[in-house]
Amino acid sequence: MDASAERVLEYLTEVEEAAEDVLSDKQQIVDLDKRRNSNREALNALRKHMSGEDKAKVCLGNMIIRFPKDKTIQMIERDQEQLDKEICDLRNRLKDKVNRLQELQGKPELEGYNLCPLSNEEMKAISSILRT
Repeated sequence: MDASAERVLEYLTEVEEAAEDVLSDKQQIVDLDKRRNSNREALNALRKHMSGEDKAKVCLGNMIIRFPKDKTIQMIERDQEQLDKEICDLRNRLKDKVNRLQELQGKPELEGYNLCPLSNEEMKAISSILRT
């Protein structure tokens, strides 16, 4: 191959790898979000439908174990916190990866893509300002 064809091939490979990285992160976010929703459903079922019972059946790997209900709720809540953290980290990294892909494709950086939600303190400050 001549030098220009080799550069084009390298460029296309780099763009394809960046796009694949973005897609894999998006799929991982979807998978983690499905797991988080399943945990949320389990928490609601434990709190509402099993209010009179002391133990719950929990599936851990290939085993079903009767586990104390309060310990089960704590375990699921810890898992929820971990999932929230992982999803947040993936979303933050995804922004950088999308910007890199846009740059490789010669497109301008997405506007409004790096917005962050207001913190509780910022919301309180805005609310107090708007009330007066």
